[in-house]
Order: sequence, then C-alpha cells, then structure tokens
Amino acid sequence: MSAPLLSIAELKALVRETLMPARIHAQAVEIQRRESSNGKPFYELRLRDADSSLLLRAWNDTPAFAACEQLEVAAPVEVAGEFVVNGSFGLEARRWGLRVLNDAEAHALFENGNERADETLGRIRGIIATLADPRLSALCEEFLREFGVRFARAAAARANHHARRGGLAEHTLRMMEAAQSLCAAYPELNRDLLLAGTLLHDCGKLWETCPPERGFDIPRDLRGELLGHITIGIEVVNALWRNLPLDDWKNAVPPSEAVRLHLLHLIAAHHGALEYGSPVLPKTPEAFALHAMDNLDARIEMFKDAQRQPETVPGVLAWSRPLNVHPAAPLPAFDAPS
Repeated sequence: MSAPLLSIAELKALVRETLMPARIHAQAVEIQRRESSNGKPFYELRLRDADSSLLLRAWNDTPAFAACEQLEVAAPVEVAGEFVVNGSFGLEARRWGLRVLNDAEAHALFENGNERADETLGRIRGIIATLADPRLSALCEEFLREFGVRFARAAAARANHHARRGGLAEHTLRMMEAAQSLCAAYPELNRDLLLAGTLLHDCGKLWETCPPERGFDIPRDLRGELLGHITIGIEVVNALWRNLPLDDWKNAVPPSEAVRLHLLHLIAAHHGALEYGSPVLPKTPEAFALHAMDNLDARIEMFKDAQRQPETVPGVLAWSRPLNVHPAAPLPAFDAPS
C-alpha cells in the first residue's frame, strides 16, 4: 500500500515521535547547499503548499541529495518518505526521496485552494452588499472588481499568522464577520465605516506579501519593501476614491471628504502603536475596534497553529515563538453524555 498523500499542515498535525510514511505535493521554493560544522555537505530544501511550509535536509550520502542537485527552484515536487517529530529539530523526514510532478499533478497542486478562495470572496461580497453608505459600498466594489484576483491569492504575512496563499482574504473575512457581531453589541460604532475599513486595512499587502499567479512562495517586492503596506494601502484607497462619481453624493451627510479621512485613519492606525508601524494612534472607536479585531484574529490563528504541535508534558504544548509561550493544549468542547 502506498503512503498517504497529505498536505503539509495535515502532516504536521498527524506526525509524532513514531515514524510515519507519507507523501506530500508541494513547490520547492528554496534550495540551499550548505556544510555542517564538520564539513559534510547537505541541502536545505524549503517546500510550500497552499497552507503551510516545511524545511527538509538532504545529506550527501542520500538519494535526496542528488535529486536536490538537479532540482530547479519553483519546481512542483512529490516528497515521499518516513516522517517523525524530533524533539531537537521538529518535523523531519527519514529515507526520503523526491520527484518532479507531472503536468496533471502540478495543475492539481496549484489549483488546490482556489475553490476555497472563491467561497471566501463570495462571503466577503455578501457582507459588502449590506453597506448602506453608497460611497463606501462603491469603493469596496471597485476594489474587489479591480484587485479581487490578486486579493484572493495574497498572504496576510510572511510568518506567524495566515502566512500562506489566500491567507489575507481568510483573515479579512474573519475580521469582517467579527465586525458585524461587534457592531450588534456596540451600535454606536459606524458599521459601514468599520466594515469598509476592515476590507481595505491590509490592501497594501497585495504588493507586500503576494505570491505569483502560479506559486506559493511570497517574494519580496520593491514597492512593498520601500513603502510598506500601510503607505501603499492609503495610496490605493485614494486612487480608487478619485474614480468614484463623488458629484452624485455632494449633498450626502456626512460629507464625502470626512468619510474618506475617517477611512484612511483606519488604515493608518490599524497596527495600534507607533512602534509597530502605525503613523498615528487610533483616534476613533472604529479605529480601535479594527486594531483589536486584527490582533485578535492573528492571535487566534497563532494558537491554532501552535495547537498542532506535540505535547512536551501532558497538557502543555511545544514552545511557540510567535506567542512567546508554551501554549496549553485546548480544552475539548463539552459533550453531554447520552
């Protein structure tokens, strides 16, 4: 029986301290030849799929080493071997080999997640359709019309949370759903402003952390490196705003210029602190709410990732660098006895 084909995230969730045979399909996003302290050569191969990444080492006395010598960066590959969690190094592969995927397999790999992305965008569009302010509604619709394809594949970060193709849209949807509940609890919040700001708060990441059309790696972009996503986001919103038929709403209350400035403030202040990159601190309840939701969703995603790690002692998980703690294992939901 052949080893099961798993995603990298599934592999990380299932493998423990006993060897487990498995196969993964992923993209080789980085191949580096290195030497150990005693001069023994090896390759570091970084793999990515739609949800996660994995670093493998191929030593010079293994078939994987020869395969890495011939492998091109960005090639779609299958890695098959025995996987185990090593307490010192985390997830490792033993007796593993790789091959380049055929065209059909590569197509399936890169298409994986597109259906989920379509569903995510559909749910976002459904929320946008509920906006009452025609200016914010038109702005959000124009953003999705012009940049929806790029938005669907962008990552929310390079590491720590939603650091994957499509992660930005997933992060944004969760925040928008949270914003709807928050506005129900706090009706004094401007619902249209908060939802539009949530959709657009990270739109600069379409240039800062966006994989290519056919790939999972998150390359560096000159615009993203020089300006950062907050500055780019303000630029994008201003450019889209200028294309709106503002004369149609010249008598609207509140005035369009006030709406634009409040929206830009949400983008500028969403990191919540000057030392975290925001040029201003949150000065409206909507700006503070957006910052809080952004932090909340990121943290919950970090906990979800950390909870895939093995226990070091009963009830305590391996160290999480993003959270800076040893997380506790999750408490199961209550299940009433029958």
